[in-house]
Amino acid sequence: MNIPFLDNWRKKHGAERGGQTLASAVGGDADGVAELLAECELLRVRAGQQGLELDDTPRSLEALDQLPPRWRDDPEELPWVGNDAGLYLGTVIVRTVRGAAWHVWPGGQPVVRLASGREINVVEAGLDWAAQGSPELSQVYAEAAEA
Repeated sequence: MNIPFLDNWRKKHGAERGGQTLASAVGGDADGVAELLAECELLRVRAGQQGLELDDTPRSLEALDQLPPRWRDDPEELPWVGNDAGLYLGTVIVRTVRGAAWHVWPGGQPVVRLASGREINVVEAGLDWAAQGSPELSQVYAEAAEA
């Protein structure tokens, strides 16, 4: 995934081995970057076109899982919807699971780190969901909430 502001930061500062928290990766403005990651504009538009308003809750993940996957008909749109779905999943986890936080791998990939130390590659999960419908976003969330 290409996130230009993270790519530019890595070029200037180099990436630490093992990754770092989102706050340290962006010079302390983790809230601002978390808000950018939460935008997921294409996913929100596509969901809205089908009558679903995404409200950053686990219930909205269940509703997303039930949408007809019309984005699969457009090979150019599918990866963008999948990327947004992953970022949205991460946003819901970070906002509702105690101790969950955004983390950045050395390559610039945003992941969610749970309080247990387990990391979830939410973008990969979103891409799999968009392309194949599995794993369901609500299932990934449930596993994160249990950890």
